[in-house]
Amino acid sequence: MSTDVQPAILLEGVSKRYRGRGAVLDGLDLVVGPGTVHGLLGPNGAGKTTTVRILTTLLRFDAGSAWVAGRDVVKDPIGVRARIGVAGQFTTVDELLSGRENLELFARLHHLPPKTARLRATDLLERFDLAPAADRPVRGYSGGMRRRLDLAVSLIRNPQVLFLDEPTTGLDPRSRLEVWNSVRELASSGTTVLLTTQYLEEADRLCQRISMIDHGRVVAEGCSAELKLYVGRTRAEISVPEGRDLLGAAHRVAMNVGSMPELDADARTLSVAMNGEAQILEQLAGALRELGLTTEELALRRPDLDDVFLHVTGRTTQGQRER
Repeated sequence: MSTDVQPAILLEGVSKRYRGRGAVLDGLDLVVGPGTVHGLLGPNGAGKTTTVRILTTLLRFDAGSAWVAGRDVVKDPIGVRARIGVAGQFTTVDELLSGRENLELFARLHHLPPKTARLRATDLLERFDLAPAADRPVRGYSGGMRRRLDLAVSLIRNPQVLFLDEPTTGLDPRSRLEVWNSVRELASSGTTVLLTTQYLEEADRLCQRISMIDHGRVVAEGCSAELKLYVGRTRAEISVPEGRDLLGAAHRVAMNVGSMPELDADARTLSVAMNGEAQILEQLAGALRELGLTTEELALRRPDLDDVFLHVTGRTTQGQRER
């Protein structure tokens, strides 16, 4: 592998099959730039965790090539392991030990001398705002504190690349924000982060670049703003109350705006693309008056990443098919 700026992660045509399940990865290509937060977004079964297991040398693949921090995953797994950190969905720390004891234990397992291990533990406890609870048993930590301790453990050796496999799964909103702040600090210090997630807001707020995966292939890629261009502009949605003729309301809106709106029979909404916002709003206001509805039935909705995934795959990140 030779490029002017060496990617932190490079996958080329990687495939992985499981007996009885078929292809989990189907010629996956992925490039992650150094010092960035790169998100893998997709539903359960899309291939996100399999990708992380391959890149962290925990799983062999059937075809293709994989490089991490300039090291070939197959030919130099020890070199890869020396340059990465991993934090997953589930805590890896010992609940009976304190936060400090956990960090010192992992530091010693990584062959750091005792004095260096103590200093490294103290530094990480302060960095992740865990110093006040450093000597308390981890069983008394909140979910967010435990996950931050997990992140601290993964950084014992100052890895060049950090893999976070759905790190906020099961956390409450406050704990999730705590973890997000920690990830931002890591990125600002130059660590490359590969983040797998099902949470749209998480990818939107944390990732400089996002790869959407479906059935083991990248189906869309870019920054959040670029991906949303797949869908288009803001849309106006009219909610039609039960008992009213939805199709008749759609025709009335079409007469005012010049095109047929999109219908969602389940949600009982009519959707119109906002091309020329002020004029469309005036036309929709006229349609509302003619239908005997108020502006309370009108809402503006900007496209989100789930809209993008639906647009390119026909289903949402929760696996629901377009009707």
